[in-house]
Amino acid sequence: MNQKNNLIQIKGLRDGLLMTLGAGEWGELQELLFAQIDARSAFFRGAKLALDVGYQALRVAEISKLRDGLSEREVSLWAVVSESPKTVQTAQLLGLATRISKQRPTEKERPLVAGDDESALWLVRTLRSGTRIEHPGHVVVMGDVNPGAEIVAEGNVLIWGRLRGSVYVGAALRTEASQSSGAFVCALTMNPIRLQIASEIANPVKGKTSKKPQKVSFKNGKFHFEDWQGK
Repeated sequence: MNQKNNLIQIKGLRDGLLMTLGAGEWGELQELLFAQIDARSAFFRGAKLALDVGYQALRVAEISKLRDGLSEREVSLWAVVSESPKTVQTAQLLGLATRISKQRPTEKERPLVAGDDESALWLVRTLRSGTRIEHPGHVVVMGDVNPGAEIVAEGNVLIWGRLRGSVYVGAALRTEASQSSGAFVCALTMNPIRLQIASEIANPVKGKTSKKPQKVSFKNGKFHFEDWQGK
Protein backbone atom coordinates (compact mmCIF):
# COMPACT_ATOMS: atom_id res chain seq x y z
CA MET A 1 0.00 0.00 0.00
CA ASN A 2 2.89 2.37 0.77
CA GLN A 3 4.28 1.83 -2.73
CA LYS A 4 0.90 2.74 -4.19
CA ASN A 5 0.69 5.88 -2.05
CA ASN A 6 4.05 6.95 -3.45
CA LEU A 7 2.48 7.04 -6.92
CA ILE A 8 0.79 10.32 -5.98
CA GLN A 9 2.71 13.35 -4.71
CA ILE A 10 1.03 16.45 -3.30
CA LYS A 11 2.51 19.94 -3.24
CA GLY A 12 1.06 23.30 -2.25
CA LEU A 13 0.86 26.03 -4.88
CA ARG A 14 -0.19 29.65 -4.61
CA ASP A 15 -3.31 28.73 -6.59
CA GLY A 16 -4.17 25.58 -4.64
CA LEU A 17 -2.78 22.06 -4.74
CA LEU A 18 -0.69 20.19 -7.31
CA MET A 19 -1.03 16.40 -7.39
CA THR A 20 1.51 14.56 -9.53
CA LEU A 21 0.74 11.01 -10.66
CA GLY A 22 3.40 8.38 -11.22
CA ALA A 23 3.47 5.84 -14.04
CA GLY A 24 0.71 3.23 -14.08
CA GLU A 25 -2.63 2.18 -15.50
CA TRP A 26 -4.98 5.16 -15.59
CA GLY A 27 -7.95 3.41 -14.01
CA GLU A 28 -5.88 2.30 -11.03
CA LEU A 29 -4.30 5.74 -10.62
CA GLN A 30 -7.69 7.42 -10.67
CA GLU A 31 -9.05 5.05 -8.02
CA LEU A 32 -5.98 5.68 -5.87
CA LEU A 33 -6.43 9.43 -6.30
CA PHE A 34 -10.05 9.28 -5.17
CA ALA A 35 -9.11 7.00 -2.26
CA GLN A 36 -6.54 9.49 -0.97
CA ILE A 37 -9.04 12.34 -1.21
CA ASP A 38 -11.74 10.29 0.55
CA ALA A 39 -9.30 9.42 3.34
CA ARG A 40 -8.59 13.13 3.95
CA SER A 41 -11.89 14.66 2.87
CA ALA A 42 -11.72 17.57 5.33
CA PHE A 43 -8.30 18.52 4.01
CA PHE A 44 -9.31 18.47 0.33
CA ARG A 45 -12.83 19.88 0.64
CA GLY A 46 -13.06 23.18 -1.25
CA ALA A 47 -9.57 22.88 -2.73
CA LYS A 48 -8.54 23.93 -6.24
CA LEU A 49 -6.57 21.12 -7.85
CA ALA A 50 -4.02 21.01 -10.66
CA LEU A 51 -3.16 17.49 -11.82
CA ASP A 52 0.09 16.45 -13.50
CA VAL A 53 -0.61 13.18 -15.33
CA GLY A 54 2.79 12.79 -16.97
CA TYR A 55 2.64 10.88 -20.27
CA GLN A 56 -0.93 9.64 -19.82
CA ALA A 57 -2.90 10.05 -23.09
CA LEU A 58 -6.42 10.87 -21.90
CA ARG A 59 -9.65 11.22 -23.86
CA VAL A 60 -12.49 13.64 -23.22
CA ALA A 61 -14.56 10.98 -21.47
CA GLU A 62 -11.71 10.12 -19.08
CA ILE A 63 -10.98 13.70 -18.02
CA SER A 64 -14.71 14.46 -17.76
CA LYS A 65 -15.20 11.45 -15.48
CA LEU A 66 -12.24 12.56 -13.39
CA ARG A 67 -13.58 16.11 -13.08
CA ASP A 68 -17.04 14.85 -12.13
CA GLY A 69 -15.58 12.54 -9.48
CA LEU A 70 -13.59 15.38 -7.98
CA SER A 71 -16.60 17.70 -8.06
CA GLU A 72 -18.62 15.12 -6.10
CA ARG A 73 -15.90 15.34 -3.45
CA GLU A 74 -16.07 19.19 -3.46
CA VAL A 75 -12.70 19.48 -5.21
CA SER A 76 -12.38 21.78 -8.22
CA LEU A 77 -10.14 20.63 -11.09
CA TRP A 78 -8.76 23.72 -12.83
CA ALA A 79 -5.64 22.43 -14.63
CA VAL A 80 -4.30 19.25 -16.22
CA VAL A 81 -0.57 19.21 -17.02
CA SER A 82 0.79 16.51 -19.31
CA GLU A 83 3.65 15.56 -21.60
CA SER A 84 1.08 14.06 -23.99
CA PRO A 85 -0.10 16.45 -26.77
CA LYS A 86 -3.38 14.52 -26.91
CA THR A 87 -4.07 15.10 -23.22
CA VAL A 88 -3.15 18.77 -23.47
CA GLN A 89 -5.54 19.23 -26.39
CA THR A 90 -8.31 17.37 -24.57
CA ALA A 91 -7.88 19.47 -21.43
CA GLN A 92 -8.03 22.67 -23.46
CA LEU A 93 -11.22 21.51 -25.17
CA LEU A 94 -12.76 21.08 -21.72
CA GLY A 95 -11.71 24.59 -20.70
CA LEU A 96 -8.96 23.49 -18.32
CA ALA A 97 -5.61 25.18 -17.97
CA THR A 98 -2.60 23.17 -19.18
CA ARG A 99 0.15 25.28 -17.65
CA ILE A 100 0.75 26.27 -14.05
CA SER A 101 3.20 28.63 -12.42
CA LYS A 102 5.74 26.90 -10.20
CA GLN A 103 7.87 30.00 -9.73
CA ARG A 104 8.96 31.07 -6.28
CA PRO A 105 7.63 34.39 -4.99
CA THR A 106 9.55 37.49 -5.99
CA GLU A 107 12.17 38.91 -3.66
CA LYS A 108 9.70 41.51 -2.45
CA GLU A 109 7.04 38.90 -1.68
CA ARG A 110 9.27 36.20 -0.19
CA PRO A 111 9.00 37.35 3.47
CA LEU A 112 5.25 36.65 3.23
CA VAL A 113 5.97 32.94 2.81
CA ALA A 114 6.32 30.81 5.92
CA GLY A 115 9.98 30.10 5.09
CA ASP A 116 12.39 29.57 2.22
CA ASP A 117 11.31 25.96 1.77
CA GLU A 118 9.07 25.30 -1.23
CA SER A 119 7.07 22.73 0.76
CA ALA A 120 4.55 25.34 1.95
CA LEU A 121 0.91 24.28 1.69
CA TRP A 122 -1.36 27.09 0.45
CA LEU A 123 -5.01 26.94 1.49
CA VAL A 124 -7.18 29.59 -0.15
CA ARG A 125 -10.23 29.17 2.05
CA THR A 126 -11.50 29.55 5.60
CA LEU A 127 -10.96 26.53 7.85
CA ARG A 128 -14.21 25.73 9.59
CA SER A 129 -14.96 23.80 12.77
CA GLY A 130 -14.02 20.13 12.49
CA THR A 131 -11.27 20.71 9.91
CA ARG A 132 -7.83 19.36 10.81
CA ILE A 133 -4.83 20.18 8.61
CA GLU A 134 -1.56 18.27 8.99
CA HIS A 135 1.46 19.12 6.84
CA PRO A 136 5.20 18.20 7.01
CA GLY A 137 6.25 21.76 6.19
CA HIS A 138 4.89 25.31 6.33
CA VAL A 139 1.19 26.21 6.03
CA VAL A 140 -0.27 29.43 4.60
CA VAL A 141 -4.01 30.07 5.03
CA MET A 142 -5.64 32.79 2.93
CA GLY A 143 -8.67 33.02 5.18
CA ASP A 144 -9.77 32.55 8.78
CA VAL A 145 -9.15 29.63 11.13
CA ASN A 146 -12.44 29.27 12.98
CA PRO A 147 -12.96 27.83 16.48
CA GLY A 148 -12.88 24.04 16.27
CA ALA A 149 -10.43 24.03 13.34
CA GLU A 150 -6.86 22.83 13.88
CA ILE A 151 -3.53 23.13 12.06
CA VAL A 152 -0.56 20.89 12.84
CA ALA A 153 2.59 21.85 10.94
CA GLU A 154 6.21 20.78 11.22
CA GLY A 155 7.16 24.25 9.94
CA ASN A 156 5.60 27.69 10.45
CA VAL A 157 2.03 28.89 9.98
CA LEU A 158 0.90 32.15 8.34
CA ILE A 159 -2.78 33.12 8.50
CA TRP A 160 -4.07 35.97 6.35
CA GLY A 161 -7.17 36.28 8.47
CA ARG A 162 -8.37 35.64 12.01
CA LEU A 163 -6.86 32.86 14.10
CA ARG A 164 -9.57 31.68 16.47
CA GLY A 165 -8.89 27.94 16.33
CA SER A 166 -5.88 25.85 17.32
CA VAL A 167 -2.36 25.87 15.85
CA TYR A 168 0.60 23.61 16.59
CA VAL A 169 3.89 24.51 14.88
CA GLY A 170 7.28 22.84 15.07
CA ALA A 171 5.41 19.57 15.51
CA ALA A 172 8.39 17.41 14.52
CA LEU A 173 10.64 18.81 17.25
CA ARG A 174 11.42 17.03 20.50
CA THR A 175 10.82 18.53 23.93
CA GLU A 176 14.46 19.47 24.40
CA ALA A 177 14.44 21.47 21.17
CA SER A 178 11.73 23.88 22.34
CA GLN A 179 14.13 26.55 23.57
CA SER A 180 15.43 27.19 20.05
CA SER A 181 12.78 25.72 17.78
CA GLY A 182 12.64 28.81 15.55
CA ALA A 183 9.04 27.99 14.62
CA PHE A 184 6.45 30.77 14.64
CA VAL A 185 2.80 31.64 13.98
CA CYS A 186 1.57 34.82 12.27
CA ALA A 187 -2.00 36.05 11.94
CA LEU A 188 -3.79 39.28 11.03
CA THR A 189 -5.92 38.77 14.17
CA MET A 190 -4.38 36.62 16.89
CA ASN A 191 -6.99 35.10 19.19
CA PRO A 192 -6.34 31.32 19.30
CA ILE A 193 -8.13 28.81 21.47
CA ARG A 194 -4.86 26.89 21.70
CA LEU A 195 -1.37 27.75 20.50
CA GLN A 196 1.56 25.34 20.76
CA ILE A 197 5.16 25.74 19.57
CA ALA A 198 7.16 22.49 19.74
CA SER A 199 6.37 21.20 23.27
CA GLU A 200 5.37 24.59 24.72
CA ILE A 201 1.74 25.71 25.05
CA ALA A 202 0.82 29.39 25.25
CA ASN A 203 -1.93 30.68 27.51
CA PRO A 204 -3.45 33.68 25.72
CA VAL A 205 -5.28 36.18 27.89
CA LYS A 206 -9.01 35.55 27.51
CA GLY A 207 -10.93 38.37 25.91
CA LYS A 208 -7.77 40.17 24.81
CA THR A 209 -7.39 40.35 21.06
CA SER A 210 -4.70 42.32 19.27
CA LYS A 211 -6.00 44.71 16.64
CA LYS A 212 -2.66 44.51 14.84
CA PRO A 213 -1.17 41.55 12.94
CA GLN A 214 0.99 39.54 15.32
CA LYS A 215 3.85 37.06 15.18
CA VAL A 216 4.28 34.57 18.04
CA SER A 217 7.50 32.65 18.66
CA PHE A 218 9.18 30.88 21.58
CA LYS A 219 12.66 32.01 22.58
CA ASN A 220 14.75 31.85 25.73
CA GLY A 221 12.13 29.94 27.66
CA LYS A 222 9.14 32.20 26.97
CA PHE A 223 6.65 33.20 24.30
CA HIS A 224 7.25 36.41 22.38
CA PHE A 225 4.34 38.39 20.89
CA GLU A 226 5.36 41.06 18.42
CA ASP A 227 3.82 43.08 15.61
CA TRP A 228 3.91 41.25 12.29
CA GLN A 229 5.11 43.74 9.71
CA GLY A 230 5.00 41.41 6.70
CA LYS A 231 8.00 43.24 5.24
